[in-house]
Amino acid sequence: MKLFDAHCDMLFKVWRDPNINVYDDKRLHVSISKLKNIKNNIQCFAIYIPEDVPFTNRLNAAHAQINLFYQKVLQKYPEVKLIKTKSDISKLSENEIGAILTLEGCDAIGDRLENLELLYQLGIRSVGLTWNYANLVADGALEKRNGGLTNFGRTVINFLNEQKLWTDLSHSSERSFWEALDIAEFPITSHSNVYKLCPHVRNLKDEQIVALFKKNGMIGVTFVPSFISTNHQSSISDVLKHIDYLCSIGGENHIGFGSDFDGIDETINGLDNYSCYDHFINRLLKHYPETTVKKFLYQNFEDHITF
Repeated sequence: MKLFDAHCDMLFKVWRDPNINVYDDKRLHVSISKLKNIKNNIQCFAIYIPEDVPFTNRLNAAHAQINLFYQKVLQKYPEVKLIKTKSDISKLSENEIGAILTLEGCDAIGDRLENLELLYQLGIRSVGLTWNYANLVADGALEKRNGGLTNFGRTVINFLNEQKLWTDLSHSSERSFWEALDIAEFPITSHSNVYKLCPHVRNLKDEQIVALFKKNGMIGVTFVPSFISTNHQSSISDVLKHIDYLCSIGGENHIGFGSDFDGIDETINGLDNYSCYDHFINRLLKHYPETTVKKFLYQNFEDHITF
């Protein structure tokens, strides 16, 4: 089956440790060899800048991660193809991997739209407004003041609308979420789960989920254990509960997956890395019709690509 994963942090991990081999390093949840073992897949690669990087160096850090992607992935492994438009997907052969670059938080662009325009030219096709804290675009989920969008943030979303790029509301504060959803034409949450099942600040409340679906948005169910269950050990059964719940409130055509592999230290039992998708797919097929599983795994996210 085709597979579309909307979020991983492999580039960040390799940027932190250049000695990591992107092909088959055991320290990676997502590697080229693992991607090649599952045919017909598309992987989104996030550009994530951690809080310990000085503000003035964050754009350089983003460029460095993109440069690593071009040098260590695209140039060395021609079977990996950068996806810039939906038509690029139709050109993929069975043994090729589609790669979409995404930006996890707008810290790198500061208050300059031209920085975002440059990242767009380099291949960024989905933009998360924040990570967990405030930047010059919006407040993140861990900001206690729960501020919303800035004026510049509205300018950013207008640019994303013009280019038909995804506005990713994962990590946004509640107020940022609502203000962004009001004006974003192509909203998604690439890696978030259901707050009602697991009351974590990064998860979405029912009214947010329903509003996202009404805006024809997508939610990428994520494999972060603390977003799945309040139990010490999360399992695939817990993931299925989130999918079931999302379906019950109208999400069948709006559900995908955003694993957050390589951005997490702990994993769900049975979902330790990208290779475990095979086992996960088998569990899904026991739980849902094959046509529905195909939607979750791939078709829903591809159908929502507008760039």
